[in-house]
Amino acid sequence: MLKMIKKYLSLLLALVLLLSSFTLPAFAEGETESELPEEEEIEYPDELIVGHPTITKGDFFTEMFGNDTADIDVRALLHGYNLVNWDQNQGVYLIDPSVVTAVEVFDDELGNRTYYMVLADDLYYCDGTPITAWDYAFSLLLMMAPEIEEIGGKVYRCEHILGYREYMSGKEKTLMGVRVLSDHQLAITLDHNFLPYFFETGLLLCVPYPIQVIAPGCKVYANEYGEVYIGNEDLSIEEPIFTADLLRQTILDPDTGYNSHPTVTSGPYKLVSYDYKTAHFEINDYYKGAWIYNTLPDDFHFDVKDYAGVGSGTLIHNNHKGPNIYKVEKYDADGKDVSFYLVKPTIERIQFTVADNDTMAQDLVEGRLHLVNKVVYGPTIQECLGIGTVGSITPVPDHEAEEREAPAEETASGIEFQNYPRIGLAFVTFTYERPAVHEKEVRQAMAWCMDREAITREYTSGYGQVVNGYYGIEQWEYLICTGQLDYPVNFINDELHIDEETARRYRNMYASSAEEYENMIHAWEELNLDQLTVYTVDVDKANAILDNAGWTLNLDGGTYDPEVDEVRCKMIDGELVSLDLTMMYPRGNHIVDHLQEYWIDNLNACGIKLTLVPMDMEELLKSYYRESERTTDMIYLATNFHVIVDPSITYSTDTTAGHLIWNNTYSDDEDLYWRAVNMRMTDPKDIYEYVSKWIGFQERYNEVLPCIPIYSNIYFDFYTPQLQNYSITGHVTWSQAILEAYFGEGDGSAVTTVQSMDGDVIRFDD
Repeated sequence: MLKMIKKYLSLLLALVLLLSSFTLPAFAEGETESELPEEEEIEYPDELIVGHPTITKGDFFTEMFGNDTADIDVRALLHGYNLVNWDQNQGVYLIDPSVVTAVEVFDDELGNRTYYMVLADDLYYCDGTPITAWDYAFSLLLMMAPEIEEIGGKVYRCEHILGYREYMSGKEKTLMGVRVLSDHQLAITLDHNFLPYFFETGLLLCVPYPIQVIAPGCKVYANEYGEVYIGNEDLSIEEPIFTADLLRQTILDPDTGYNSHPTVTSGPYKLVSYDYKTAHFEINDYYKGAWIYNTLPDDFHFDVKDYAGVGSGTLIHNNHKGPNIYKVEKYDADGKDVSFYLVKPTIERIQFTVADNDTMAQDLVEGRLHLVNKVVYGPTIQECLGIGTVGSITPVPDHEAEEREAPAEETASGIEFQNYPRIGLAFVTFTYERPAVHEKEVRQAMAWCMDREAITREYTSGYGQVVNGYYGIEQWEYLICTGQLDYPVNFINDELHIDEETARRYRNMYASSAEEYENMIHAWEELNLDQLTVYTVDVDKANAILDNAGWTLNLDGGTYDPEVDEVRCKMIDGELVSLDLTMMYPRGNHIVDHLQEYWIDNLNACGIKLTLVPMDMEELLKSYYRESERTTDMIYLATNFHVIVDPSITYSTDTTAGHLIWNNTYSDDEDLYWRAVNMRMTDPKDIYEYVSKWIGFQERYNEVLPCIPIYSNIYFDFYTPQLQNYSITGHVTWSQAILEAYFGEGDGSAVTTVQSMDGDVIRFDD
């Protein structure tokens, strides 16, 4: 079922919560209730201190100036009221009913699709300024503005919006595909040339930004058709105010710019201060609440394979019984109940800062940190687990595993945790503009030299898994290809309300007979990743690849002799290019402890010299995003994918409309790019076709290796027992999960199930 495809489906079955019953206190003989000692008043922190292993870069505005995972989480705190939201239960984007109160969709004769939306009239920025359709129009116009590119940003690729190219080229003054029909009526038209798009509703992603702060003196106007453009607020001023110089000041000023110090925002929290290491936030009193995803009934049950291969469970996050969750009653024109839930934060203040792997456990115990998000480094995880845990460890795919309950004496300190598979991976990315690594044979040879299993095992302490493509172990495509999610095949019945024409169109989803059902299941079983090359250590193969590719010279231009020469060379465009390479890595990252033994020594045996260059994370990301000159051949880092994974952006070879600025590797493989384009151009209902194309993309990626994929892993969040109702497995980020959390006392009844990546039982005294 399509419902089955969601971010955390396979996590739920591993979560074991045993709630103890409430009992009244017993009194000793002759003792009365009044004689009992007064209950000690419990003090809770007045500010939640959240740590992250990666320091924030200060890109709190959009990804146009960078996309550090810590910054992404901060954006979720500050910017709200997106037109669409990710539905965890169904694995699709849906119109957010708290923002859009009504929507109609129409196709014209060419196939252009228009979404007419009525916006809620109770949306406000944190300073009390009303949010209207004009704010959403400004956001779209701003993100595609050439002035953004002039100040070093990456303009948003909006070719899915009708009239985008004409507007960007200056042929049209207005943006045809975005229309403001009234203060609370917005229409967005998708270009038929961009459709179909598998995550179509996600193309409407948009949060409001305040023009009065980002572009003071400017205003969004609409022509007689409602088509929008930016002009001067004072029409008597002829010179355009909306310029690169203006935006450079209002967005990029290091002390007041909206990128790092956004003061007027629309999310659940507002920024109070930020010093490029630590940020402080307070509740936004004008925030109406975040939509809680509740598209399935409270008693909905499903059968699903868990990571161990068996089990059934019930969707969590449908009861909505927290103290800060309230129901918004709503009925459609037919009287159908379409009510939904909103959550408002109750934790008044949040501090967000960097957490040091080496001191993290002690900082949690001593109260210098209350929550640490996305812990990867194995020894740190083991240290935190050894101090004491209450929580649940998620089993990991592809490994038959054992479970046990943690003995009580091993949970005395009470650091609680949750863990969850990553939708992303760690990798070595190549900078194609440097000639030595531009050839796929060099990249392949380097992959055959890397002991990825050993690096993964040592760095993650068993909580990582080697991956062979551009995916993470919690991506639904990967889960379905490896048999960890039920195939989306159903029988046609009265409850589905599906006609025969639709059934024929999506035969992969609906079967009308047992034979047809079995054929569909068989077709799904044929979809797998078996064709991917598993790069293990094979120095002889690496040497043979380099020989055949012509890397047969030495530094003097003579014949390379492995007994004498350290580095291979080759004549490229009349110049002698050597395999004397450099790789940038995040300063202080412990991955460097394992690279010499498990990679560099093997590279040396192939005539490749690799020098590791430590770099502060901020500078490393600037290099990766091509905001500064790149000085190394490779970069080691990790990524978390968006909910929508569209590699046609990351590996675009299209030189028009600013595509290449999003291509961080300068990858020029046309086959890889067009496989990605073909993948995205799939009807949203045709899951089988999409997964088939996804596999084809992975096979080409695995061959040309724009990056060497290393591992995907299990993330750990560790936190104080006083933090109640925190459920990271039910959300995309901690900054969403924290909205339902509050400070309080639990009953201490949770039982820990402990399991590692390889199925070995974790002993807390190891």
